[in-house]
Amino acid sequence: MKSLVISIVIFLVLIGCVNKKTETSVSKKKPVVSERRAKVTIFDGESHFENIRQLTFGGENAEAYFSYNADKLIFQSTRDDLECDAIFTMNVDGSDVTMVSSGKGATTCSFIAPDDGSIIYASTHLEGDKCPPRPDMSRGYVWSLYKSYDIFKADPDGSNLVRLTDTPGYDAEGVYSPKGDKIVFTSVRTGDLELFLMNPDGSNVEQLTDIPGYDGGAFFSLDGEWICWRASRPQGEELEDYIDLLKDGLIRPSKLEIYVMNLKDRKPIQLTDNGAANFGPYFHPGGEKVIFVSNMDDPKKRNFELYMVDTKTKEVERLTYNPTFDGFPMFSHDGKKLVFASNRNNSRPRETNIFIADWVD
Repeated sequence: MKSLVISIVIFLVLIGCVNKKTETSVSKKKPVVSERRAKVTIFDGESHFENIRQLTFGGENAEAYFSYNADKLIFQSTRDDLECDAIFTMNVDGSDVTMVSSGKGATTCSFIAPDDGSIIYASTHLEGDKCPPRPDMSRGYVWSLYKSYDIFKADPDGSNLVRLTDTPGYDAEGVYSPKGDKIVFTSVRTGDLELFLMNPDGSNVEQLTDIPGYDGGAFFSLDGEWICWRASRPQGEELEDYIDLLKDGLIRPSKLEIYVMNLKDRKPIQLTDNGAANFGPYFHPGGEKVIFVSNMDDPKKRNFELYMVDTKTKEVERLTYNPTFDGFPMFSHDGKKLVFASNRNNSRPRETNIFIADWVD
């Protein structure tokens, strides 16, 4: 799953693993602190944001997620001489940016354990040091589901890497429960892209979804009792197209809706029904709303904004009004901060940076 600017490149980062070049240079051995602090625009209508700060400056940065106490962020980025995403950590003020993956292969979908004792991410490095090939667009706009992706666990500095998944095909998009007792992830091990739970050591794998279509990008509620995720539910010719593409390790990502599920009864509940590309859901700490990303308001489907949907009424509120791209939101567990990726404030056209804002309910 992976430039993040404009529609085609933005779609790629929904899965991760985009091959890309950047202007930023951060060494794994020598952490760098950027001294640039530019004023960040809050657009008309963005009433939930105050005091936005830009944390990265240049390059392509995405999927930044808080540690449990919100003092650290883990994210994916292409920088220096890397050809595709590696995993980095930084402090919430943007300092101490340090690469924690090996720099081999492609990586995506990283997360910090709630006790700060470990990190997880998906990587293709076991298949080779080079980045996987880009998808063949002769069949239209598609993603590649690299079969070499597996989920790995490591110490916070990236050492002591342990493989958690070893089934043939795509395993990625893993995140810890806030309780630390489970990891939810996406796998093609059944022949379809479904959600699974496993223990933090990779044992006791349980399947959560079983409807034809893509299920992925799941996150837990703060109490660990619910998950939210994005899913496609193709029918007719679209289902035939989905099956044919999946056989070749591809997926067409133009229609995704947001779902939630209580992990006790395990019945999917659909929250959106707009036929757009909806992704990046995350629960508000209160548990009654889900923030997500969508291109629903752009007739050309090129611009992505942040939205909030009520889990009971399914009422949707638009949160951002940036004419380019906002995505990958996550609340701090106290609900006071929101981190997200955006093309706002770019110094160059091919940039996506990480931003943090004070959240106003």
